Amino acid sequence: MDNALVAFLLPSMATEWGLGNGPLGLLASATPVGYLIGALMAGWLGDRFGRKPIMMWALAIYTVFTLIAAIAPTFEIFAIARIIAGFGIGAESVIIAPYLSEFVPPARRGWFVACLAGFFSFGYVLAALIGRYIVPMGDQGWRWAQVITAAPIILLLWWRRSLQESPRYLLVKGLRDQAERVVKGFEDKVVEATGKNLTVPTPSGQDDVQVNKNNFLQAMRYLWSRKIRRRTIVIWTIWFVNVFSFYGFFTWIPTLLVQRGIDITQSFNFSIIIYAAQIPGYFSAAWLCEKIERKYTIAIYLVGGAISAYWLSQSSEPGMILASGAVLSFFLNGSVAGTYAYTPELFPTWVRASATGAASAFGRVGSISAPIIIGFASTTWGFGGVFGLTCAVLITGVVIVVIFGLTTSGHSLEEINEAEVE
Repeated sequence: MDNALVAFLLPSMATEWGLGNGPLGLLASATPVGYLIGALMAGWLGDRFGRKPIMMWALAIYTVFTLIAAIAPTFEIFAIARIIAGFGIGAESVIIAPYLSEFVPPARRGWFVACLAGFFSFGYVLAALIGRYIVPMGDQGWRWAQVITAAPIILLLWWRRSLQESPRYLLVKGLRDQAERVVKGFEDKVVEATGKNLTVPTPSGQDDVQVNKNNFLQAMRYLWSRKIRRRTIVIWTIWFVNVFSFYGFFTWIPTLLVQRGIDITQSFNFSIIIYAAQIPGYFSAAWLCEKIERKYTIAIYLVGGAISAYWLSQSSEPGMILASGAVLSFFLNGSVAGTYAYTPELFPTWVRASATGAASAFGRVGSISAPIIIGFASTTWGFGGVFGLTCAVLITGVVIVVIFGLTTSGHSLEEINEAEVE
């Protein structure tokens, strides 16, 4: 929600602080800068100190600095607050997917993790509604919009009592007794709910409990070792392609629509419909992740994104812009859902959060560069050139994932780990 909301704040801040497209692009990149740092650090911290505490601290940091941004008196203070809030967002987002993947069985892992990403879409729709109805409410509307986005602070009270640490993480740390208590707690709840005793599962693959490494440089060396660097290259590329295209489109779409001759109120209405198209995009990809290989799911949605980006680049009538933009939104977010499901599967437990964080952080290079590049490119190449560039980036991602991507569907995390790491 927060990332999407920035796009709706830009026109108001441009008016209040007298900013052009170049400075607005820099402002739009503030959150991704913090996100990059947060994603990179939280991955390593999550592998060292646990998934749960990092999730809680990240949410607290995000909330505090979002409120500071809401009362920022100057462009500079706003940008600094957004960078630190972005740190919290980045840390939160890279911990959740590895955390969930370590609980879910292979048969449903793709569905659950992709659906996790799917809930981002509801945040984007809410951001569009806030942008449409709250931001225009006077000169301070954009400030109240940020206050609303700080509401998730209430989750901390629930998380502290309800969330359990990942048993796979506990095993890696040699805390077998704690891991068994966590698993037994879940088993007891299932028995109580169903009234049936559980069968003893058959071990799948060799777990990595003997590994106990938490040095950041050691983790990075491992990711680029001969054993696993193919996975690293593929997943970093996919993240960059997804994030560059995603931010390039969603950060600038309200402003570009206005420049296309659509008034700001109508552009926000268009944006609500375009953001709503994310919902079926995410959840259709989650469904497809369990029907075919994850890498092919990602490729299908990237191809759809490239086609719709080209369609959008050739559109001039408001109705065609709306239709092509909604289709592009559908496919871009379907690819993101597949990527969230795919990433944590590729790496062993001791480095899973670090690997996810590093991939997400590299993707943020795309989110930092996309608003700036598109801000200046829109001046030089116009509306069509912006989305022609997006099309080319998406096609690059298709080629990489289809040729070099690893198959993971239906396998336990330990089996995937053994496929190339021996």
